[in-house]
Amino acid sequence: MDKVQILARYMPPEAAPLIGRWIDYFKCEFKISRSRDSKFGDYRPPFGGKGHRISVNFNLNPYAFLVTTVHEFAHLHTWNEHKDKAKPHGVEWKNNFKRMMQPFFDKDVFPADIKNAITKYLNNPAASSCSDLNLYRSLRRYDPPKEDVFSVEKVPFKALFKLKDGRVFRKEEKLRKRYKCVEIATRRIYLFSPVAEVELVGE
Repeated sequence: MDKVQILARYMPPEAAPLIGRWIDYFKCEFKISRSRDSKFGDYRPPFGGKGHRISVNFNLNPYAFLVTTVHEFAHLHTWNEHKDKAKPHGVEWKNNFKRMMQPFFDKDVFPADIKNAITKYLNNPAASSCSDLNLYRSLRRYDPPKEDVFSVEKVPFKALFKLKDGRVFRKEEKLRKRYKCVEIATRRIYLFSPVAEVELVGE
């Protein structure tokens, strides 16, 4: 099975041929990775005899997979142009990300809500699509439903929730953009992103 057919399993099929051409053109090692809680994907420049390397988490929905893929290719293109003289998410990267996203707008790959969120995000793209809450929420609407999993913003005030590692917290008030939460076992205070995924627990 060629790479375009494989890519079409993970992203909108009409986007796969162009991404396949980018992989060839940039001589990039493209890896569909295991799930990582800390990031959707990453880019590594040539080093130690290895060329460009991009990895994207396998379990993203097709639109999130494509947005992440374009994000990482924009890093690659920026490195080719400026090496390490450009900031990771500086103006050079932002301009490349905008240009590289345009063909997928032209192909009308994205639903209207995601396209609108990307357009707003492209006005000043942040370091991660996760850090733009409007875009992140739009992308998440296309995730398959997860039983018993809630975002912190949907957890009731003072309710208890737990993380994958088993730690239990109580949700408190919102402080600017994040929620203050108290770890039950240690009484320590943590700040949670509104879109962090957690599981509700009983009292």
